[in-house]
Amino acid sequence: MVGADGSGEPPSLRPTGLSGVGWSDVCDVLQLSTGPVARATVADLRVSGLTADSRLVHPGDLYVAAPGATVHGADFTAEAIDRGAVAVLTDPAGVDRALAGSGSAPVAVVDRPRALIPALADRIYDHPSRRLRLFGITGTNGKTTTAYLLQAALRAAGLRVGLIGTIGFQVDDRPLAARRTTVTTPEAAELHALLAVMLEQGADAVVMEVSSHALALGRVDGLRFAVAAFTNFGSDHLDFHGDVGSYFAAKASLFTAERADGAVISIDDARGPELVDRSRREGLDPVRSVSLDGAADYTVRLREDAAGGRTTVTAGTPTADVRFALGLPGEFNVRNALTALAMADLVGVDLERAAAGLADAVVPGRMQRVDLGDGAPTVFVDFAHTPQAVSAVLAGLGGRRRIVVLGCGGDRDPEKRGPMGAAAAEAAELVVVTDDNPRSEDPVAIRAQVLAGARAEAGRTDHAVQVVDGGPRRDAIATALAAAGPGDVVAVLGKGHERGQEVAGRVLPFADEDAIREVWTALHPSAVSDRTATASDSSERVHR
Repeated sequence: MVGADGSGEPPSLRPTGLSGVGWSDVCDVLQLSTGPVARATVADLRVSGLTADSRLVHPGDLYVAAPGATVHGADFTAEAIDRGAVAVLTDPAGVDRALAGSGSAPVAVVDRPRALIPALADRIYDHPSRRLRLFGITGTNGKTTTAYLLQAALRAAGLRVGLIGTIGFQVDDRPLAARRTTVTTPEAAELHALLAVMLEQGADAVVMEVSSHALALGRVDGLRFAVAAFTNFGSDHLDFHGDVGSYFAAKASLFTAERADGAVISIDDARGPELVDRSRREGLDPVRSVSLDGAADYTVRLREDAAGGRTTVTAGTPTADVRFALGLPGEFNVRNALTALAMADLVGVDLERAAAGLADAVVPGRMQRVDLGDGAPTVFVDFAHTPQAVSAVLAGLGGRRRIVVLGCGGDRDPEKRGPMGAAAAEAAELVVVTDDNPRSEDPVAIRAQVLAGARAEAGRTDHAVQVVDGGPRRDAIATALAAAGPGDVVAVLGKGHERGQEVAGRVLPFADEDAIREVWTALHPSAVSDRTATASDSSERVHR
């Protein structure tokens, strides 16, 4: 599929069954009484989409030429018009540049054009969020896993469910081809278009990861959630928010009577009870609490762990106990499942059917097991990229010898690098420090910060810990696998589902799962040959 820019990437997603709106409707949203700075008659102009990214313009779009962090969108007006934009919205600072590049297209001017994108998108795409049951999940860790678990629960209860988050977009099990980004919650214009697409494809409900960036930047403004959920809170994204208080305030802004009909909040960390009280003061009702072992509306009565990381849970709810199975290992995943179950219960779906849907839920790159065959160590890939997530993952691996491969991203929150190394050393016997996405930073310097935290903690632990600089990621994975025996467990953390590695302005192909299999094959070619031969022999016997 060719993108709107002629690239090989999929285009941004747009609904196909809408006719758009007239220019007068756009002006109504903009509250323009005098109309646009016009260069042509606009009485019959129809706007069928919008975007603030000139590279994503579709024919019929309103191009929002808003100021950015380093450049003004008005500088790209001509490019947007060439791609098919039929009108331009900008601010007073951009009007002259927008007029210079707009040709005969009308240009409207408001003080804060970006702030009007949610309302414009809602009108142009015919109010999709009003016809969908929306579920929003925020928190430092666990958003993606909880979203997948909730999708599985709602589908088991009979709903068709869209999913929006870090890994991508889908309706039920069908992925929606779209440009891949690292943005958890899309920009407002793209988000409303995506909701309209999901509605066209038959979705009844949409489960959405809601990032702190999305809340702070207004990406979900105008949406109303049937249920908002909070998973946990830790240190992350301080490069953007500046301090922990601002970061928490962004998360907490989802939990108001204006944004949600109800809330589910985990109270197993200190911020949870605070958020429960705050939400109730904001007029949000009902607010339900989740805890693994404390006094809460949803809690664990009984937990039985079986081989292979499978867990059976009896959960207490406000109405009755519910039993469910979970294939994802770790205590934190039991909490994620309980949160998903509470969200489903809050909208009145059949709880027994919803609980049954949790059993076979699989989340790409989240405690994802990489099977290397008989005699191999147990290997997991996980997206853990905060100190809290590293601790939770390693605690969920049980009492076996634990080997962890860990890196930290560049150009992001350097304060968490040392604590992430410390969290790994606190729980593992071998810590192999490596690169994540260095971006514009020196990988060696990033690793040095992680190593310092790991080595400091290694000197304080009550068990022997070896900390090594594993160098580039594939080399580090090789170091870990070479050191691992059949009874050991290896956790490769930080990148999870990602299929690329960003280094010095380039995204290089790289996937942890693929690298693990390739390295293991190189280290143990005879074992791989034996497995292949065994499989061939079995196939030959079947077909004789």
